[in-house]
Amino acid sequence: MKIKRKQKILIAAGVCLGLIILGFLGLKLAPSCPVQEEIKTVRGNSLEPLVPSGSQITALVGYYACHEIRRGDLVLYHYSGDKFPLLKIVKAVPQDTFQLVPKDTGGYHMFINGKVVTNSQDVPYEFSGNKYRMLSLYERDYNQVIPLNAYLLLGNQSNGSVDASVFGLVDKSSILGKAVVKK
Repeated sequence: MKIKRKQKILIAAGVCLGLIILGFLGLKLAPSCPVQEEIKTVRGNSLEPLVPSGSQITALVGYYACHEIRRGDLVLYHYSGDKFPLLKIVKAVPQDTFQLVPKDTGGYHMFINGKVVTNSQDVPYEFSGNKYRMLSLYERDYNQVIPLNAYLLLGNQSNGSVDASVFGLVDKSSILGKAVVKK
């Protein structure tokens, strides 16, 4: 369901007015942000060579309760098919546009906001078969726009891994926290 531009402006104005009123009343809107730091060892090679298997990361569990998820963040995602959280890269955030474009040699490249999506070595991701079919469902159902509270997470392997091409878009509630690579 799409909200028209005027409705969005009215909603934003109402929220701003409410915050101003709360400010005059002296109420603080400092939400509790209990970030828990955990040291974790990376399992698997989906982020190699960016984050090699066996590397240590600091997991900031609960970080996104008070912070915005940003494109390029390394995040921990609870994937129901795995007992350990997956470490992935946020490649698209709500309201980003995405499109799967056929390659001359077969398969598809993904474009986010009009630019081809690449890994850390600047190699474009390639999708075909079931991976293409999974992503094309979201492309079609959401008219090439990432919906609110949804994120596109990928590994660093240009031919894919257990990522959005397998499990689709991810709801914000399934993202456990931010990952910081230990040096």
